[in-house]
Amino acid sequence: MAFTLPVPRVPFDDGSARWYRNELGWAAAEGPPVRLTTGLSFDVLGLPADAGRALLRHGVRTGPVARAGDGVLLLVAAGTAEELPSLLDWLEWGGIRLELSALGRGGSVPAPAPPGRAGAPPGAAVWLRPPKPGREVEPSLPAFGAPGRAGAGSGDDGGAPDLVRLVDAAANACHRARLMRTGAAGPHTRAQPLAFS
Repeated sequence: MAFTLPVPRVPFDDGSARWYRNELGWAAAEGPPVRLTTGLSFDVLGLPADAGRALLRHGVRTGPVARAGDGVLLLVAAGTAEELPSLLDWLEWGGIRLELSALGRGGSVPAPAPPGRAGAPPGAAVWLRPPKPGREVEPSLPAFGAPGRAGAGSGDDGGAPDLVRLVDAAANACHRARLMRTGAAGPHTRAQPLAFS
């Protein structure tokens, strides 16, 4: 009788979940694929890929940004998902169909490979703007600016990007992308940007 060795088990995790937990303090579930839990340390705004690329091209201040599947994920302060509908209403985007979603408590997103690690399989989530390990990440996430708080709001003061400006820019990018995809803006606007901002 021939002695055979069993096929080695493929590990569920290449250490990514451990890295997210230890380096950033984020809740991460073993995979495959490894998933980051939303609603604890951060929430996620989801945009279609074309809208996300346009948003990033325009130099909008964001926190960490990942690409996953056909979308772009913007990491924002925890609690943002609950506030998004009222914020969109306040910004006068409430009656417009947007492909802007929010994921908060109880959700999860695919975890990109930690920054600096190569070998992500095709189609896997990747960081476009990775989090910076070795420091508190939550204070750098887009949040509502607190009056009088140093670093709140916009500018190059090192504080968190302003959530209101980010949501407005993301809604604008989603609306423009949808108009361009559906041709609702008309053929004469394809070569020229839309007039509103």
